[in-house]
Amino acid sequence: MKVEGKPPPFDPKAFLARVGAGKTRAELRKRQIVFSQGDPADAVFYIQKGKIELRVLSQQGKEAILAILGAQDFFGEGCLAGQPLRMATAVAVTECSVVRLEKAAMIAVLHDEPVFSAVFISYLLTRNIRIEEDLVDQLFNSSEKRLARLLLLLANFGKDGKPEAVIPKVSQETLAEMIGTTRSRVSFFMNKFRQLGFIEYNGGLSVGSLLNVVLHD
Repeated sequence: MKVEGKPPPFDPKAFLARVGAGKTRAELRKRQIVFSQGDPADAVFYIQKGKIELRVLSQQGKEAILAILGAQDFFGEGCLAGQPLRMATAVAVTECSVVRLEKAAMIAVLHDEPVFSAVFISYLLTRNIRIEEDLVDQLFNSSEKRLARLLLLLANFGKDGKPEAVIPKVSQETLAEMIGTTRSRVSFFMNKFRQLGFIEYNGGLSVGSLLNVVLHD
C-alpha cells in the first residue's frame, strides 16, 4: 500500500511567485499607475521587483509622497481593515513586477497558512517601526541627515541581503517632498555628499559611505 508523504512546508516566496485563483502578476512600465486615490480598495499588492511610490492629494490640491517601497514590500493592505477606498495613489517609480492578491484570497491565505501570516505580520510591524522612525526623523534631525537616511532607505540598507549598488533615479523634487525641504537644499546637500565622496554618479546614484552622515552626531 502506497503511503502518502507529508506535503512540503508552505513557502511564502514560492506562493507569491505563482499566479492562481485570486492572484495575478503584472509587469509595470515606469510611471504606470497601479491604483488611484479614491479607487475601490479590493486587493493587496506585493512587489517582486522595482519600486512603487505612494502619493496622496489633499482637498486643497497639495500633494505629498508617503513612501517609496521596494522589492518584498506589500502595499494596499488597508482593504484588510475595512478601508473601502484607496487613501493614496500608487505609481511605479521604475519598471516593476507586482503580484495582486484579491482581498478574499489574501484573507484566506492569512487564515490557512500560519507561516504566511507570520511573514505578513512581521512586515506590518517593521513598516510601523519605519513610520515611527520617519516621525522622529522629521521632528529632531536636520534636513541633511533626513536626506542621507532617505537615500540609504532607497538603497535598502537595513533589509536582508546586500544593499543595492545603484539607486534608481529619483528627482530632487521628490526627495525634497519626502524630507520636507526645498529642491535647492537637496541640490546643495547632494553636491556636498558627492564632494565628500559619500555618493557617486556612475550610470545612477551609488550611496558609498553615506552611512557616516547618519551616524555622525
